[in-house]
Amino acid sequence: MHRTSYKETLSNSVSFFQRNGGTVMKDKIFGVLQRVGRSFMLPIAILPVAGLLLGVGGSFTNETMLETYGLLNLMGPGTFLNAILQVLSAAGDIVFTNLPIIFAMGVAIGMAKKEKEVAALSAAIAFFIMHASIGAMINNNGGAEAMLDGATTSVLGITSLQMGVFGGIVVGLGVAALHNRFYKIELPQVLSFFGGTRFVPIISGIVFTAVGILMYYIWPVIQSGIYAVGGVVMESGYAGTWLYGLMERALIPFGLHHVFYLPFWQTALGGSMEVGGRIVEGAQNIFFAQLADPSVTHYSVSATRFMTGKFPLMIFGLPGAALAMYHTAKPEKRKAAAGLLLSAALTSMLTGITEPLEFTFLFVAPVLYVIHCVLAGLSYMLMHILGVGVGLTFSGGLIDLFLFGVLQGNAKTGWLWIVVVGIGYFVVYYLLFSFLIRKLDLKTPGRDDSQEVKLYRRSDVEARKHQGDGAAEAVLSEEDALSAAICRGLGGKANISDVDCCATRLRCTVHQSDLVDDALLKSTGASGVVHKGNGVQVIYGPRVTVIKSNLEDYLEHAPMEEPDAAPSSRPVPPSGETRQPEQMQNGADSCKTADDTQTSEAPEQVIRTDIIYSPVTGTAADLSETPDEAFAGRMMGDGAMVIPSESEVTAPADAEICFVFDTCHAIGLRTAGGTAMLLHMGIDTVNLNGQGFTVLVKDGDQVKKGDPLMRLDLDYLKAHAPSLASPVLCTELEPSQRIRLLAEGEVHAGDPLFAVETLRTGQPSQTV
Repeated sequence: MHRTSYKETLSNSVSFFQRNGGTVMKDKIFGVLQRVGRSFMLPIAILPVAGLLLGVGGSFTNETMLETYGLLNLMGPGTFLNAILQVLSAAGDIVFTNLPIIFAMGVAIGMAKKEKEVAALSAAIAFFIMHASIGAMINNNGGAEAMLDGATTSVLGITSLQMGVFGGIVVGLGVAALHNRFYKIELPQVLSFFGGTRFVPIISGIVFTAVGILMYYIWPVIQSGIYAVGGVVMESGYAGTWLYGLMERALIPFGLHHVFYLPFWQTALGGSMEVGGRIVEGAQNIFFAQLADPSVTHYSVSATRFMTGKFPLMIFGLPGAALAMYHTAKPEKRKAAAGLLLSAALTSMLTGITEPLEFTFLFVAPVLYVIHCVLAGLSYMLMHILGVGVGLTFSGGLIDLFLFGVLQGNAKTGWLWIVVVGIGYFVVYYLLFSFLIRKLDLKTPGRDDSQEVKLYRRSDVEARKHQGDGAAEAVLSEEDALSAAICRGLGGKANISDVDCCATRLRCTVHQSDLVDDALLKSTGASGVVHKGNGVQVIYGPRVTVIKSNLEDYLEHAPMEEPDAAPSSRPVPPSGETRQPEQMQNGADSCKTADDTQTSEAPEQVIRTDIIYSPVTGTAADLSETPDEAFAGRMMGDGAMVIPSESEVTAPADAEICFVFDTCHAIGLRTAGGTAMLLHMGIDTVNLNGQGFTVLVKDGDQVKKGDPLMRLDLDYLKAHAPSLASPVLCTELEPSQRIRLLAEGEVHAGDPLFAVETLRTGQPSQTV
């Protein structure tokens, strides 16, 4: 075999770097930015709720509005409703007031790989310490009076620098980096108590004490730079607004739009203004500060210029594009396209979440998306020119328009211009998209002969996942079926490095991007898949948070398959019951008896027999008698069932422990002969959360036949479990293998229970 020399290896590595170094670096930067962007989503997600509270409370406590609509007697000062609305307003305002610490904790949670709750606590501690250090430096150097006007503010009662959410983001990113580096640290024995996760808040506090001191000297310079950049944006006028809108849409396919717009919304880049006697920075913060101030007669257009342009686009423009795609679909596919496009259009109109619709045409007709970006910039610019002052919480749908436009009155917001411009946008999008789709023969939904136009349901995912599999594998929970399909689409568990999501996208990092199956991912209901380096974004729409949670739960115990394994060959059991054990290297020797060379009716067919012994004393029976459909139907594997009468559970063969379920009710192991097994003690015992089980082994332990594995509290289990029937399963039988039951009725631990017979290649297998 040819061996590559060290010199050759080094030379090849250098050559590769020269060819691909730039690409690798860009992909790495993109991956970091993507993680930062998605980490923003947790704190951003609270803004709609806070905005709703502030919008309702602020609107209906505004005396001018109440007088205009004749509601003073019902909701005016001194009434019960007014008191309730004041509470709502205060509840919403407190969120916007304390966004810096919310961002600090949210970003830390988003960037932390594991033990996210520790990262959140550490971020809060670091935030307090940093600002306390800054406050001490200010007091030691003449106090706030010695600083420039507007340079200081009160942060949670601490006199500190006006850092806004930038301060929170700095803390969140810094703590996350420290957390990921040190949360598993092992200290010397004398200090071992402070190791692991306990070390994270300690090191975070130390580091951010130093950061606070440095910020006292560094931040005023940074602040001046931010003001300068913000000034350039403001002075660029309408052209700058158009460019902002174009860039915000153009970055959506890359998932970097949060990184782009957030500084404008939350920092001095978006301007600063005195509202209610205090300096407020950031376009969104200015708007909501004005919303809470009853003395404001018209909301600042210089702030809302970074928000208002979304309304004509999302409520009117994109629905016009959807109508165009519907009318240009082939007649026989128009009905199917209608279901897809109508739901996406309504989502855009009501909530302002546009990606399900945008990604419908982005990947099949990118020229339409380019035009869409240009028109998006124009929408922002028109709203700026017309002086429209409607803000928003997250996206520009009808809900935000009603709360922050209609309810505030046209005099304060100019919201009627949104309707006027919006109607024009609907017509333009409809006519332009219709013309280009027909002219260029763009394959939008319903125009591709080879494409089935439909909204994929979970039943479709189920059917595809089990295509070619046995009928026994067809009954799975919907959540695990979908998660299993997504896992396979991403190249298998072994190929998945990181899983997270934003408002509409499942954001994953994979080891090998070429193993990702876009078609399979789209069959799970995704409207598009975005690749950039090792980053993969799967667009699902607003339900993505549930999908992400289910996928994380599934990955906790999913098989660690090789990335190139055939997806259809790996059955995925239902959630909460049984799961296949982790893949392991087969042992060198199998556990054999004198029966190894014995044969049944056709001696020449059986080439190997492995005996599995009863793990408990009790009553043995055929697996089909198990009072559970999944087990009885051999959907999880084949074997036998035993109802224990004694508490001790022992190893059914020489084996290695692959895993112990967190709920302690099941143990996965692989015998010395390579047979993957699962001992599942009782039915639905996963719901007991470990009660009634005492596990005596751990992952990786080597055990001999008869070694104790766990003890059962039979009295407790009889009282709380539906049944004590315990399946003893072989989970990865080959087509050439079969199970032969050796015991029925009374059986003792260590007695032969069933045989695993391997047939000569080409002979059909069956359960005997």
